Amino acid sequence: MTVTYTFDVFASLDGFGSATGDWTGYWGKQGPELLQHRLACYSEEQRMVFGATTFRDFVRMLADAGAEADVRDPWVTRMRNLPATVISNTLTEPLDWPGATVERGDAVEVVARLKEQSKVPLRSHGSLAMNRALMAAGLVDRVQVTIFPVITGRTGAAPIFKGAADFDLELLESRTLDGRIQELVYRPTLH
Repeated sequence: MTVTYTFDVFASLDGFGSATGDWTGYWGKQGPELLQHRLACYSEEQRMVFGATTFRDFVRMLADAGAEADVRDPWVTRMRNLPATVISNTLTEPLDWPGATVERGDAVEVVARLKEQSKVPLRSHGSLAMNRALMAAGLVDRVQVTIFPVITGRTGAAPIFKGAADFDLELLESRTLDGRIQELVYRPTLH
């Protein structure tokens, strides 16, 4: 039996995963409901899956962040303490992340194997290119998109679905957090 794989991503309304300029983490729109919900999402036992670029970005952001920075929110600390698989042909162990191991090879093959072997659900936060490939291979069971109320037309970076295949989406869950942030959870199927 295979476990569930969730592609978890933050987005601006216009589909960017981040922005340049003076935007802060969460585009400055986070509130207590969002932070509590994120902690609840990461409180369940699961295994994180990262591509090498996102993993390096997380390690760098955490190393550079002060104690009060957004990247030190309790849900991020919890995410960092979950077991993790980093798919990379360039990184080597030991990694600066507790419980993280490196798996070499093609992400599609690695995640297909993890889905068969894991005893806990799999989750990936970010890792856009890797997750687009996993979606195209039919390995993503849930796409959890948290949409922040901003349009980053001039400063948007990392278009989430740029170059992705076409998908039909079945809405599984939706919620509004802090009266302004939308979380949508879909089951994707190739169109």
